[in-house]
Amino acid sequence: MATSSNPLGPGPRYGLGRTAPSHAQPNNPLSNPQQATFSTPAFPPNPKNAQRLESERLERERKAREDRERMDAAGQNSLAELSEEQREEIGEAFNLFDLDKDGHIDYHELKVAMKALGFDLPKHEILNILQMHGVSSPTSSSNAQSKQPARQAAQQQYGSPLRQLLSFQAFQTLMAQRIVSRDPQEEILRAFELFDEGGKGRITLQDLTRVARELGEALTHDELVAMIEEFDMDNDNAISQEEFINICLG
Repeated sequence: MATSSNPLGPGPRYGLGRTAPSHAQPNNPLSNPQQATFSTPAFPPNPKNAQRLESERLERERKAREDRERMDAAGQNSLAELSEEQREEIGEAFNLFDLDKDGHIDYHELKVAMKALGFDLPKHEILNILQMHGVSSPTSSSNAQSKQPARQAAQQQYGSPLRQLLSFQAFQTLMAQRIVSRDPQEEILRAFELFDEGGKGRITLQDLTRVARELGEALTHDELVAMIEEFDMDNDNAISQEEFINICLG
């Protein structure tokens, strides 16, 4: 009589329909790998890294503060070198573009105010000025709040930031520094362009008559002709750019 070779007794062999052992439960991740979930252990923050980052932040703030103080001091020295007329021009430019009259100008107002003074800066330089010398937008003033929608509309139109504003004092010292460090010949060329209507490269009697009328100077035709003749070195009845520079530099 044949005897079973299965030492565990009759029944299906393991892997051929044999039931799992009683200790292998369906929810046991070891017996059911598809249901097993694993999580990455959480490591505590490194206090040395946190200290290093904080130290770097404080160092950046210290350098930025020193740069602001150095530039403010230079601006005050430059302000003392300006003529009364130049100071008035700075004040007029600020007041003209301080649209809500709150003593601060935003990105767009700063850009056009500087351009009126002869400094046409790209966007990133205007943003650097605001970041270094600007202050947070005031919200306590009812006048500032009432003008806020118009300011926001202008800022959205020109892609300008809402965060920083420049005070009159900061604007004055910054413009004074730029005016003092500006090349005198650049100033002369700017003045020449105001006379030279149409960019002809020379100032004619018609140009001189127009400027005298705009400035309210009551000069006669003969007086204007005499001015042209006095400085016209090449006898072309006009003042060239070179001749104008020589006039201004003496």
